[in-house]
Amino acid sequence: MYYLAVFALYAFVFAFGSIIGSFLNVVVYRVPNGLSVAEGRSFCPRCHAKIRPYDLIPVLSWFILKGKCRDCGQPIAARYPLVEAAGGALAVLCCAVYGFHLQALTAFAVAAVLLPLSLIDADTMTIPDGLLVALAVPAVASYFVMPGPGLAARAIGFFAVSLPMLLLTLLIPDCFGGGDIKLMAVCGLLLGWQRILLAGFLGLLFGLAAAVRLLVRRRGDRHSHFPFGPCLSGGVFLSLLWGDVMIRWYLAFCGIL
Repeated sequence: MYYLAVFALYAFVFAFGSIIGSFLNVVVYRVPNGLSVAEGRSFCPRCHAKIRPYDLIPVLSWFILKGKCRDCGQPIAARYPLVEAAGGALAVLCCAVYGFHLQALTAFAVAAVLLPLSLIDADTMTIPDGLLVALAVPAVASYFVMPGPGLAARAIGFFAVSLPMLLLTLLIPDCFGGGDIKLMAVCGLLLGWQRILLAGFLGLLFGLAAAVRLLVRRRGDRHSHFPFGPCLSGGVFLSLLWGDVMIRWYLAFCGIL
């Protein structure tokens, strides 16, 4: 009975996260196109027909409609249900790590900003300032609801990665985008200086893997640009969930602890 109750609770969490994921799809489409995310019903991006309420069931509606718009019959990108499922999975993951507390909700709020931010950066090579402002809300809230660094550590974290990135960009033009620098500044407030350094290191590893993949597939050269926001976002989220564990493991491995 206990496990059934836990399963039902996590199923509810997944459903909640997938609903948020459905909204994130709206953000990913509308923000780069200069459209309001708060006004107007969802519509097909091809024929602009309003989507019926019964076609807005996260994940399931895409399969029920066989991946096509009910009105124009044009294909609906598979990314839509994937983002919805990702929203559910992230919500479940946050609850699995933090339990059913405000900490989990705060962590999910961070993930719910990083996900569309990463997708928009992947699509447009830009990180909207509005999403960075939105990210600052759970970053500030985390000080009150999540165990973590104090104000001094967070203030240092604001500059710990963003300032070196800015200096490198001044020395090597286009080394990092302005959105990447601002992203790490906001996340420094969230994580503090220790975990933001870890997040930056992980982001560099992800970026290196992405660069190697481009070279192997012969889609770029040493001077090619690729979106770095998704790499940094992945590092930030991993550091948020397991940063302290990874840092302790590293220090123990080095014999410092």
